[in-house]
Amino acid sequence: MLPILKVNEIFYSLQGEGARSGTANIFIRLSGCNLSCSFCDTNYIKFTPMSLPAILDKIKKYPCDWILWTGGEPTLQLNNKIIAWFKNIGYRQAIETNGILPIPDGIDYVVVSPKKGTVLCDNLKEVDEIRLLFFKGDKLPDKKVFPKASYHFISPVDNPKDKAYYINVIKKNPEWRLSTQAHKEWGIR
Repeated sequence: MLPILKVNEIFYSLQGEGARSGTANIFIRLSGCNLSCSFCDTNYIKFTPMSLPAILDKIKKYPCDWILWTGGEPTLQLNNKIIAWFKNIGYRQAIETNGILPIPDGIDYVVVSPKKGTVLCDNLKEVDEIRLLFFKGDKLPDKKVFPKASYHFISPVDNPKDKAYYINVIKKNPEWRLSTQAHKEWGIR
């Protein structure tokens, strides 16, 4: 029997953050989170129960083969069977996670956005990108505290319009990159 997912929303847009910024994705935002961050901009409580075939019916109209699982926290619901089901149909899949719980096998692109005071899951040895939520005045941690990653980004949280400050942080720490929420600048979701 196929699982039922608690889906907050499904929409088609461009990724606005990180290394895949500007690419078309089918965003599947799942409900529920294992954290309660004061700065979260997602209503991760409301949901519609959806079967995998119902999700497929909704997304197959889009001319895109990338699903981006996001949340809330998608690892609360996703498992190997769900990822394999969509992979067998031909979808590539990315995930944006806080990294506390194990990530299902078969994910094609993994973004971990660690939160202060949390411990990352032991199975996270290598990911595609670390996207660190960054407040003005924060100290950048040593990259060695994170899993091996192709990209390391800071994402301004408190005042992303203070670009000069964040540009200066990157200039002083060139092993990091700046990731702003470009989709908001573009006027899209």
